[in-house]
This record gives sequence, C-alpha cells and structure tokens, in this order.
Amino acid sequence: MGKSLSIPVAVLLQQKIVQGKGWSVPEWHVVGVLGGEHSGTEVSAPVLVRHEDRQYLWGGYRLNLYLDSCESDWHNLTGEQPSLFVICTETQHGRMQPLIVTADGLEASASTEGDDRVFRAPIPPELYLRIEKFVVDNYVPRERKKRKRQKWTEGERS
Repeated sequence: MGKSLSIPVAVLLQQKIVQGKGWSVPEWHVVGVLGGEHSGTEVSAPVLVRHEDRQYLWGGYRLNLYLDSCESDWHNLTGEQPSLFVICTETQHGRMQPLIVTADGLEASASTEGDDRVFRAPIPPELYLRIEKFVVDNYVPRERKKRKRQKWTEGERS
C-alpha cells in the first residue's frame, strides 16, 4: 500500500429554511457522503426539491488519507461515532459549498477556528472498509512510555 490513498466522493447537502415571525434563515446540514465518481465537476445542482428543503449533490471531491494522519483516523474509526467531516464555506449566493472531505478529526477541529463550517456525517460501509484497511496496513500504535521521575533533591546538597 502506498503512502496515501485517494477515494472519490460526493457530498449531499440539505438546505432547510427556518422561518419565524417576519424572518427566515437557511439552515444547512450534510445528508451524507457517497463513495464513487458521482459527478466529474464541482458545480452543485439541486437533485431533489421538496417544499422548502433543497438537497444539493456536490461531486468531484476526494477523501485523502495520509500516513501522518493514521493515528487520528484510527481514533475516529474506533470511537463511539465514526464520522467523515465535511468542511464547507458559504458562497456569495448564501449556499454552502464543500471544500474538503476528511476522516481526520484533528484537521476538522483545526478548520473550526476560521470562518469555515464543519459538518459530521456517518461513514458509509464501503468507505469505512477502505479507510480501515489503509489504517490497519499503515498504522502501528506507539507504546506510551512513562517518564521516570528525577530525584532532584539528591543532586543538590547545601
């Protein structure tokens, strides 16, 4: 297995309009991440329109796995809620556009410090198996070593 793995994915985003008295605000969430070549471009188009809810399929993305993020990916896979993280930005027209799809929780966490939004989606079984194989083939957990305390009082004599 190589030093990285790149898996084609598409992201299904949903926009729901939340209305109040005299106001309305779009609310976004990720419906899911789909494995495979669903679209060759990064241009969204509504794939389903139902009342005020709109779903947009964004294709042409890649889930990239790297050796240096194997530990984070391993923790994600073995955690209570294994997830893919979709990092999005808001366009000039008020839509959410995915920037990155990752399994690395540290990368997702770092993205929350800017203006980007991070959405969590369950890992589809076919992607879970590919991520798991990459991590198992490339990650060797390091044994944690406890530091020995130095006896600082023995070295000093007054």
